[in-house]
Amino acid sequence: MKLRHFTKRYETAAQVAAAARHHAWLAEHARPLRLPALTVVGPTSLAYEWIDGRPARPEDLLTLAGLLGDAHGAAWATDLRPAPLNTPHRFRDGFAFGDYIGPRQTAFRIRLEQGYLPDRVALHAMLTLLEKTAEGPTAFYKDSNPRNFIITEVGDIYMVDTDDLTLAPMGYDLAKLIATLILTYGPLPAPVIDSALRAYNEAAERHDPRLGTTEHERLNDFLALHAVLTAPYAGRNGYRDSWTARPCPRGSA
Repeated sequence: MKLRHFTKRYETAAQVAAAARHHAWLAEHARPLRLPALTVVGPTSLAYEWIDGRPARPEDLLTLAGLLGDAHGAAWATDLRPAPLNTPHRFRDGFAFGDYIGPRQTAFRIRLEQGYLPDRVALHAMLTLLEKTAEGPTAFYKDSNPRNFIITEVGDIYMVDTDDLTLAPMGYDLAKLIATLILTYGPLPAPVIDSALRAYNEAAERHDPRLGTTEHERLNDFLALHAVLTAPYAGRNGYRDSWTARPCPRGSA
C-alpha cells in the first residue's frame, strides 16, 4: 500500500530548517504530544505522514487541556526547567528558541500599526500585561488552535504545524486553545473552561507540584493578550467572528 504524505511548502530554506528543528524538539521533549512523522526535508518543503481526522471541537477541550498540561510538564522537566521566559533558549545546534517577551512585544507594536489597538495608551497596557505574565515556570507555545490538532476516528490525537515555537508561561497555550475555540465555534460555557483549567493543572502538577498553579485570573490575562494578537485573523482560517476577551468566572482550579 502506498503511503500518503502531506507536503508543506515554505518561502525560504531557513523556514524549513526552523520547522524541522521545532518538530525534533517537540518529539524529544514534549512526548505526550503525538506528531506526524517527518519523512522528507526538502529545500523549500517538508513532507509528513498523512493523518486522517478532524480538527478539534469544543467537546475535545477537556482532553486537550490535559494533554497540553502533560506536554508542558514534560518539556519543563526535560529541558525548560532552567530557561527564563525573557531570554531566548537554545537548541542543541545553537539556534535560538524564541523567548516569551520579545516576539510578543513586536507583535503588539504591529497590531498598533494595523489598527487593532486604538492608541499608544492601549499598547502600553498590553505591554504591561505581557510583562506581568512573564513569571513562573517556563513552558512552550506551539499555537494550539483547533486546526493544529487532528483527531482520528479511533480518538488518537495528533498535533500538527511546527512553524511556530517559543517559550511561554504555563497555561498560555491553553488560553490560545480556548480563545480560538471561541473564535471558531462561539462562546464556551463557564463550567467547561473551569474543568479544562483544572485538567491542565492536574496533568502539569504530576511532573512537579509547582507546575499546576495556573489560576483563573492568570488565564484571563492570557486571554486578553490573545484577543489582541489574534484580531487580524477574525473572519479567516475558520475564525468566524471577532472576539473580545471576557473574564472567565473564578472556579476551583
